Amino acid sequence: MSKIVPDELWEIIEPLLPPVKERRFRYPGHKPVDNRVALSAILFVLKSGIAWEDVPAELGCCGMTAWKKLQEWQEAGVWQELHRVLLSKLHQADKVNWERALVDSSTVRAPSGSGPKRQRPQAAAAPTRLTAPKLAASIIS
Repeated sequence: MSKIVPDELWEIIEPLLPPVKERRFRYPGHKPVDNRVALSAILFVLKSGIAWEDVPAELGCCGMTAWKKLQEWQEAGVWQELHRVLLSKLHQADKVNWERALVDSSTVRAPSGSGPKRQRPQAAAAPTRLTAPKLAASIIS
């Protein structure tokens, strides 16, 4: 496990994770999985490309549990905060090479009116051609 999540990386990540939920007294269900074990399973899937259901039991948790943790941490903003923290640490250590940086336009918002105005030509919609000699009968009554 320590090979997947080294101690120095875990020390950065652990404070960002939400606390493990306390088990109910009545109908407690399964024991909660340790966050480091779940993170190891998540990273293993992302690195290897295997399916969640194929996560080896030797990692200490099943793929569904790891996937649920991934979703929970996404909703809690863990990954965005981790990205910010790691970039900050790399920047402080002068380890970021900004010569090869790019901005992904799908994640950077451009407020309306911030760029030059362009007129888009209006394309006429092409007529839809039938590909069968007649329409199929509907199965819905």
